[in-house]
Amino acid sequence: MSAPSRVAAAIDAAHAAGRGAFVGYLPLGFPDLQTSIDAAVLLAESGADILELGPPYSDPVMDGTVIQEATQVALAGGFRLRDTFTAVREITRRVDVPVLVMTYWNPVTQYGVDRFADDLAAAGGAGLITPDITPDSAAEWIAASERTGLDRVFLAAPTSSDERLDMIVAASTGFVYTVSTMGITGERTELDAAARRLVERMRARATGPLRACVGIGISTPDQVAGVLDYADGAIVGTALVRALRDGGLDGLGETARALSAGTGLPA
Repeated sequence: MSAPSRVAAAIDAAHAAGRGAFVGYLPLGFPDLQTSIDAAVLLAESGADILELGPPYSDPVMDGTVIQEATQVALAGGFRLRDTFTAVREITRRVDVPVLVMTYWNPVTQYGVDRFADDLAAAGGAGLITPDITPDSAAEWIAASERTGLDRVFLAAPTSSDERLDMIVAASTGFVYTVSTMGITGERTELDAAARRLVERMRARATGPLRACVGIGISTPDQVAGVLDYADGAIVGTALVRALRDGGLDGLGETARALSAGTGLPA
């Protein structure tokens, strides 16, 4: 890796404090750009160790209804991809929490992979989560991330073969985004035991330090705590987006503080 990972450092700092990491997702531009910036700052101030911010995309194949509706609001409000860098710049100026951008790959290629990497690094971003591109198809991004020191977070699924897991673990920096269950994002009353088995498989095969954060379906403090029994971090999205939608910034802050308590952090 070309530079120390701020994302890995945040996870390690949480561990040093005796708890797991809380990764919080919000869509950029919802309900408007400035509110989404303020919401991300509040999320960091309310216990998130890492921010995951999603530029809205017209074909969000992985996202459930709550997030899809939020991204449609953002797009209807005039969000443009370049607004991503404006938001990241202001958020990183206000809080010292690493910011990952979760983006589908098509907007990055349209913008230009090197240009996107340069602009994200210049804005203070920590890296990208890329849900719809695999390491064997990501040579241009891997090169750009090495050059700029950005983290690259690939997804591992319960259906991934051992060979693909080896590739994902070797190519990922910061952490591996471990998909808890197959399907789209959203809240589920019970998390798949498949996530635990997947983390165990990766740990058994890793040749160096492995940081695995589990996402998709985590919505309560108890679920956060349950995931942190075996993973390094818990990723929450839908529950936070719903809280912002229904309760504004106050509702988001209350939900984020409750979720952060599930990591072992005093509420």
